[in-house]
Amino acid sequence: MGELAKYKRIYEALREGIADGTYAQGDVLPSESSLCERYGVAHLTVRKAVGMLSKDGLIVCRQGRRSVVKGAPRGIGILSIIGTTSALSREGLSTRIICRPEWREWSEAFSFPLEEYEREAGCIYFERVRMIDGAPVFFDITMLPDINLPRFAECELEDRSLFDTLRVRYGIVVTGGTQQFFAIRADRRMQDYLMVNAGNPVLQLNRRIDTSRAGFRIYSRLFCVTQKYGLVGTF
Repeated sequence: MGELAKYKRIYEALREGIADGTYAQGDVLPSESSLCERYGVAHLTVRKAVGMLSKDGLIVCRQGRRSVVKGAPRGIGILSIIGTTSALSREGLSTRIICRPEWREWSEAFSFPLEEYEREAGCIYFERVRMIDGAPVFFDITMLPDINLPRFAECELEDRSLFDTLRVRYGIVVTGGTQQFFAIRADRRMQDYLMVNAGNPVLQLNRRIDTSRAGFRIYSRLFCVTQKYGLVGTF
């Protein structure tokens, strides 16, 4: 196993521990020496993994002392780059796939302008309804530029984080983005998918999400029912 694979394995394990609460906010991570012993790697490998966690904003590194966990965002996590699945208890979160990933031509991306190379590549399009304890909370439409995403249509997106899938499978890490907010009234599709009455207020978010891959952006439109859950997190 190469050095890159080793530090990524440690990074993913620690990131998962933060997401599921094994390492809660305020906890200190295991020492560098103990992580080296646990995974059978050199100190430099552990430092790379810890550095990635710090860059993601999940921990605070303190010189000469062990790193402290900042914790995963709470609430729905719509606004957070950590992603909805990671921000919630996975036991309560489920997904209904409305439209599986498929290739489509595109000329616009939810009011965001597209670059010429994005138009030429086309997009991978899919739709999902996300539920908490069986109750629909938001409906999302996602479009990814079809650029160097081999076999993406085979990825399992039901009850899985898109951000985690892109990071683990393709090495694409979300770094930030732009969001637009609109207050709308529920149309027929929102009534069916989110189980709300006609005309019920729904929050619409258009998002253009930047990533660590140069020129690769994620575009999404989300319709949220927020009577019970607030939208929190950093972006």
